[in-house]
Amino acid sequence: MHGRKCFFIEPHSQDNFFNRGTYYGFTDEHVRMAFFTKAALEFMLKTNKRPDIIHTHDWQTALAPVLLYEIYRFKGMENQRACHTIHNFKHQGIAGENILWATGLCRPDYYYDRDRLGDDFNASAINFTKGGIVYSNFTTTVSPRHAWEARHTDLGYGIGHALHVHQNKFGGVLNGLDYEMWNPETDPYISTHYGAASLESKYENKATLRERLWLGDDYKPVVAYVGRLDSQKGVHLIRHAIFFSLRHGAQFVLLGSSPELGINNEFWHLKHHLNESPDCHLEIGYDEELAHLIYSGADLIVVPSNFEPCGLTQMIALRYATVPVVRGVGGLLDTVFDRDYSEKPPSERNGYMFYEGDYTALESALERALRLWFARPGEFRQLILNGMRYDYNLPRFYSRPLEASMKMLQKYLRTTNAI
Repeated sequence: MHGRKCFFIEPHSQDNFFNRGTYYGFTDEHVRMAFFTKAALEFMLKTNKRPDIIHTHDWQTALAPVLLYEIYRFKGMENQRACHTIHNFKHQGIAGENILWATGLCRPDYYYDRDRLGDDFNASAINFTKGGIVYSNFTTTVSPRHAWEARHTDLGYGIGHALHVHQNKFGGVLNGLDYEMWNPETDPYISTHYGAASLESKYENKATLRERLWLGDDYKPVVAYVGRLDSQKGVHLIRHAIFFSLRHGAQFVLLGSSPELGINNEFWHLKHHLNESPDCHLEIGYDEELAHLIYSGADLIVVPSNFEPCGLTQMIALRYATVPVVRGVGGLLDTVFDRDYSEKPPSERNGYMFYEGDYTALESALERALRLWFARPGEFRQLILNGMRYDYNLPRFYSRPLEASMKMLQKYLRTTNAI
């Protein structure tokens, strides 16, 4: 863990909360996560560990700020502050009053108030995520654009009112990428290392990728998709990108799988249908080594998500000199800037973007990218270099677009009262 000391909680409850062979998918999910959250605070209390900031994530640990403010600050943890990060607004943790009794919060009438944990759409439920927003000193999500989307569009999945009420302590802080793990100059999974000063070596990885996947060795760009195959990722557009690329003289490589049986079956069918094509390979599943090789060997990567809180795929692609073609949502808007239409100077443009979720929009962006690759290779190379200059390294100093959120975070983490 990068030199950090980590503590792991081993529960001995007769309920066997965490020794079930898998992490999620049980009917007592809310009790399990409440148990873990309370155990973490008890651990800090009993061992006299007093971190300055307790950083919680998503609904699973959103009760920590509630417990800290309502119980543990009266037991000697009055100086601790809570920062809550929401990665996925769709899953909020909707539960009944049994959670209040199990955690020692009790007082259903008090917590069912809509100004506390009461769900805005279900009067008989408490909402873990709402509790995290109300009681934390600051709430973040994983990109500035997604913070706006969560407040003002249906991507907040009904939590927008709570974010509006607490807007002064809510902001987006862009995710970062581990540049030690994702580094084409040292990556152990790729055949040839390269960087901005040795860009020609990238194409040795393209040759390796083609050889491994039995693709034709022709003068064609390789378009790729790496990631989950689900509705969030724009499955219909991924499928369309395959056939559009093949019709326009490109090759296509896909690595991914779906938790939904129907989608998985659809792509297995596509795989068999395209199996004899020298220009296409679909790998249904996940292979870490192949993922790295695809990033290093592809020329373009498509990220046509319906929504994307941040996204790491486009950051990895930029790092590996692979031009991203993305939909203008969430963190994709904060990290990819269209070569033809961005307001940024030409030297700061790094990819292609489309906004609507239909075939025509995808085609417009992908066609522009392919045309540049074929007709103006020198300019395509410059676009690659522009992308490689972007720094989304995890320990980076936050750039100007994030300064407002960072100042807000620092201010509110100094306050005593969360609500």
